[in-house]
Amino acid sequence: MTAKESAAAEGAAEGAAEGAAEGVTRRPRGGRRLVRVAFLLVALAFGVWAVARQWDDVVAGFARLSPPALAGSLAAVVAALLGAMLTWRTLLADLGSPLPLRPAAKVFFVGQLGKYIPGALWPVLAQMEMGRDLGVPRSRSAAAFFLMMPIQLATGLVVTLGTLGWDRYGWLLLALPVLLVLLEPKVINAVIAFGLRRLKREPLERPLTRRGMLAALGWALAGWIAYGVHLYLIAPQGGPLFAVGAFALSWCLGILTFVVPAGAGVREVAMVAVLAPHVAGGAAIAVALSSRIVIILGDLICAGLAGFAARRSSV
Repeated sequence: MTAKESAAAEGAAEGAAEGAAEGVTRRPRGGRRLVRVAFLLVALAFGVWAVARQWDDVVAGFARLSPPALAGSLAAVVAALLGAMLTWRTLLADLGSPLPLRPAAKVFFVGQLGKYIPGALWPVLAQMEMGRDLGVPRSRSAAAFFLMMPIQLATGLVVTLGTLGWDRYGWLLLALPVLLVLLEPKVINAVIAFGLRRLKREPLERPLTRRGMLAALGWALAGWIAYGVHLYLIAPQGGPLFAVGAFALSWCLGILTFVVPAGAGVREVAMVAVLAPHVAGGAAIAVALSSRIVIILGDLICAGLAGFAARRSSV
């Protein structure tokens, strides 16, 4: 690529990033803001009511969680988050921007902390800005970020069907054809190209390949196994396969709710419902809350370690 072409591509990426930033910083409409506030208040009210109604069982459920089990669960979460980072890194490399492990971990994990801020685009904006410092065009960072969701949803639904049973969750098959189409590299490349044309920007220099997609899917599946181990260590009643499926289904339902940061509340409600055949109500609430706390700790640990390691390597 010539210097002129590189400058044009970088200018296009910057323009796309500026458009995304404007979309995030623009104040949401009053109706949308009202829906978010109402949802959070209702979810909080029902959450407090559910915990208060079964307070003794919830306390007993927390008491049954041993420190070694929680420590092992945290280690499994770190492994799962590493799988997510490698999924993203694989996509980014396939699009033309391979990054060494340490700087890639810093960009991904530190950027992911933005998911706890209301507004869906904070993580991608952070990753775009940090990636740019490493020579990654913003358009590639954005493409890798937005490809993560269909990959995780598709693999999560497949894991759910394979572990929880087709008889109870066969209805999930309705979503799989759409997700599988979205995971076809030809479709993905066409969608990305269409979006960039609408923005009057230069196309991506390197399209996504089927080999890169399969590698990303492999890392995503490894992440679900680690998340299942995390849940199994604090709720072993249903067995390890059940734990993998229970977490995958609750995560998928939570991530589809965009009105709350990181699916807060929705994932816990779904987890309690999925655990119901094996774990009593109060204990299930304790498990769901413990899972959320462990995952938040995992995010913080990964971001801290990645930032420290990158600083040590002068990145």
